[in-house]
Amino acid sequence: MTDGRRIEELRAGLARTEERIRAACADAHRDRAEVSLIVVTKFFPATDVVSLLELGVRDIGENRDQEARAKVRETAELLGGARLPRMHFIGQAQRNKAGSIAQYADVVHSLDRPALAEALDRGAARADRTLDVLIQVDLDPEPDPGRGGSAPADVGRLAQLVEGLERLRLRGVMTVAPLGMDPDRVFGRLAEVSSELRSDHPDARWISAGMSGDLESAVAHGATHLRVGTAILGSRPSHR
Repeated sequence: MTDGRRIEELRAGLARTEERIRAACADAHRDRAEVSLIVVTKFFPATDVVSLLELGVRDIGENRDQEARAKVRETAELLGGARLPRMHFIGQAQRNKAGSIAQYADVVHSLDRPALAEALDRGAARADRTLDVLIQVDLDPEPDPGRGGSAPADVGRLAQLVEGLERLRLRGVMTVAPLGMDPDRVFGRLAEVSSELRSDHPDARWISAGMSGDLESAVAHGATHLRVGTAILGSRPSHR
């Protein structure tokens, strides 16, 4: 049973975010239909996912395998056979979790190394599924190994590997703007990496960039997928 007050909070958050996206698209002379909204539900309950579906959301993002796997299962139980959302895994993926992620994720945004690509491909084959994947690009001048991401110079080689794997479908690139860096600079560079990638892989058109605090900049630089949590769901509850 959905909480009426909570669903109104979510409705308001979605409306505010939609207004921002529409304004950003207008400023960038882009069609709103070019930009997909992924609502990130990290640390929020499956009941929020169900409420978001009732409000028309179809794309949900998670970044921790254990939480995501359990939430997908609980959401399915709550929906009783109704259509599940399109699940996006957006967090750093460990190779030993790839088989699990491949069972429920429709899109993996954080592919950043050959070993992970091969592990996801094997996991998808075991689950008899095909995964859409994006190459995560690290654009920090001082890369942090804990955050993940492929160096721009390595994106082409990784893309070639992905194209040769049977169960992965290369869709484009993703980045997270490093703290303290100008998002315009980061997303502008990601647009360049995307253009270079499309010269050899023309179907890899997706650009996953922009969150609650910098979505306008992402839209201005061509983002096709925005990953928004706090602006819609509110401050995250404490990690349980």
